[in-house]
Amino acid sequence: MSEITLSKLAHSYSAHPTGEADYALKELDHVWQDGGAYALLGASGCGKTTLLNIISGLVRPSQGRVLFGDRDVTDAPTTARNIAQVFQFPVVYDTMTVADNLSFPLRNRGMDPAYIASRVQRIARMIGMEPNLRQKARGLTADAKQKISLGRGMVREDVNAILFDEPLTVIDPHMKWELRTQLKDLHRQFGHTMIYVTHDQTEALTFADKVVVMYDGRVVQMGTPDQLFETPAHTFVGYFIGSPGMNLFEARIDRTSADLQGSTIALGAAYGPIEGRAQIGIRPEYVLLGDEGLPVTVKRVEDVGRHRIVRAVLAGQPMNAILPEGTALPADPRVTFAPGKINVYADDWRVPPLLETTA
Repeated sequence: MSEITLSKLAHSYSAHPTGEADYALKELDHVWQDGGAYALLGASGCGKTTLLNIISGLVRPSQGRVLFGDRDVTDAPTTARNIAQVFQFPVVYDTMTVADNLSFPLRNRGMDPAYIASRVQRIARMIGMEPNLRQKARGLTADAKQKISLGRGMVREDVNAILFDEPLTVIDPHMKWELRTQLKDLHRQFGHTMIYVTHDQTEALTFADKVVVMYDGRVVQMGTPDQLFETPAHTFVGYFIGSPGMNLFEARIDRTSADLQGSTIALGAAYGPIEGRAQIGIRPEYVLLGDEGLPVTVKRVEDVGRHRIVRAVLAGQPMNAILPEGTALPADPRVTFAPGKINVYADDWRVPPLLETTA
């Protein structure tokens, strides 16, 4: 296992890029700790798979270096990097049994037969394929074949990292939850460095210790699920994480307050002069509907079981609020924001407060 360092890394699929727009992966510097569980999260086309394939050696970066520990592997082939990779769609040997598919990476490395049998049995139990060990892969369903791919990726204990590229696409929803839980258990037991690519925030937040959020070829934030939820570093993170995502309001910032088209919101902190387009962000969970505060116009209310989502308009801008189950919506609702839960943004990037206040 190794610490993975990405140094001044960038990639363009154009032979002669002329500007930043030509890069599928904008320049980045990151260190991913040995034994960490990371998720690469973002919408389709944001650069997640490109970054994963650079780490695995399937793509050579246009610039920068990839290091495993102190070893520069930028030009090393995939076979020399000692990694396991599981792809979006199942890659199995149809003419082999499930057991032979799972044992293939170990047999290729001349492992002891007794160890191979024990390891295959353990992985098969984890992925729910024990009853199928003697069955040929050819007759299995797509989700069963993907479980074999997952198992083959995890059967080795000596890898530097295990890379997962949207591995649960063909898995049914119930099995997705089970396999994510099992992957977490495997990580806790063996401490492999794991990098998991997904566009599904639930998969990312339940799997990873740290989530790497990508937008338009750029890493916009790497943090714990709590950090992404509470203090999104970029408006895209606020929008992409959460259901519904963060409310964003065009505003004019005046040190400790925000002006929303004549409506004033106390920020709970002090800010210096804001350069560029200013916005404030507040999670729907922290929007408080009651009899005091600023007037809002409710457009509709959606009951999603555990709570209701109130779709409304505040100061001419759309707003969502979470209404806890059993809480009545006032006849003439007004809104306040939970103190300390407002984020300020300039040109989409979070602006840290100068100091905390009691306002």
